[in-house]
Amino acid sequence: MSEAIRVPRKPVTGHRAWWVAAVTGTAIVVAGACSTLPGILQGPLRHDFSWSRGSIGWAVSVNMVLYGLTAPYAAALSDRFGVRRVVAAALLTVAAGAGLTTIATAAWQFTLLWGLLVGAGTGALSMTLGAAVTDRWFARHKGLVTGVLSAASVLGQMVFLPGLSWVIDHHGWRPALGTVTLAALAVVPLVVLVLRDHPADVGQRPYGGGVFAAKPAPVPGAARRTLTVLGEAGRTAPFWLLAGAFAVCGASTNGIMWSHFAPAAHDHGMPVTTASTLLAGIGVFNVAGTVASGWLTDRGDARRLLAVFFTLRGLLLLVLPLIMTATVRAPMLAFVVLFGLLDLATIPPAIALCRLHWGEDSAIVFGWTNAAHQLGAALAALLAGAARDAFGTYDPVWLALAAACAAAALLSLAVDHRPPR
Repeated sequence: MSEAIRVPRKPVTGHRAWWVAAVTGTAIVVAGACSTLPGILQGPLRHDFSWSRGSIGWAVSVNMVLYGLTAPYAAALSDRFGVRRVVAAALLTVAAGAGLTTIATAAWQFTLLWGLLVGAGTGALSMTLGAAVTDRWFARHKGLVTGVLSAASVLGQMVFLPGLSWVIDHHGWRPALGTVTLAALAVVPLVVLVLRDHPADVGQRPYGGGVFAAKPAPVPGAARRTLTVLGEAGRTAPFWLLAGAFAVCGASTNGIMWSHFAPAAHDHGMPVTTASTLLAGIGVFNVAGTVASGWLTDRGDARRLLAVFFTLRGLLLLVLPLIMTATVRAPMLAFVVLFGLLDLATIPPAIALCRLHWGEDSAIVFGWTNAAHQLGAALAALLAGAARDAFGTYDPVWLALAAACAAAALLSLAVDHRPPR
């Protein structure tokens, strides 16, 4: 248990919390750059190696599953070894996986390097990291900061995707992976120099807090604690309702949009570079939508926000097959704006519900919820590729995901809004 003593309130201008959040966000940006790469790598990999969409989808699904499974353990490891060490190790793992993928020549090697190494590294840099940093460094504006850090992942897509697509078109896919490798390595010194595990490390209170809290002692047995928290949360209905809703969330965002939107648009005659630009546009509006969601979460009912977001997302997926054309027209631009506003808007209310029900263990519980998110994403990435190979179109996939979003809205409303006694 940490001590708590009252100290005179100091000006919060230049509080270290904002620098910590900025470096954390930068690391999440690099991880986000990896999430959309498979969508623009499909064509070059199939051209160079004649791999099927299904085999590429398998590697992507392994990446997504490991991303999800790594997140809760990374939260517990942060309590054991510190956030700075975990983030630095994760960035080095991403750099190793992306760099070694440039010499892969077989589908199993792509699965091993991109699926396992990059999946594990980016999993440690997921929004579970953002939730842990927010809980430690902020007493006020938690929803807003959560929204900003959630948006960082999509900001990575927005910043890197058009450039990486251009690099692939003009220089090939290997230099694109090299760019991601260098970006991950470049962030490591920032992590070492700026990131700190707890406000007490620099003699400060959490931002907006009225008391100084001593840094908690390292928590041993990270793996055991992660599983213990899962066992305790797994005996409650809110956990399974949130996990079910977030499995649909992953399927309808990362699983399909970031892995198959570009190939689906290309089926309608749209150049991959144009489709990549549309995805980047989704990222632009995602930042605004996720930050706004965090602001609303600080002020409203998180369950109802989740239900509204899922309902609107389902409606957008329902109409997507009708508006895909070879050229970008007004309906597609409207889709980009609206889907961007909704894409990651589900994260702040989900984290708020985890805090409500599980308190100090909320980052780990959200990590397991995020694992369900990635499991849904992995299934969508795998099955969507197989469906495209079987039916020659993605249309049935969009319809199925629209129906799943409607179910997720109902699951969200069923989550108890009262804290446990």
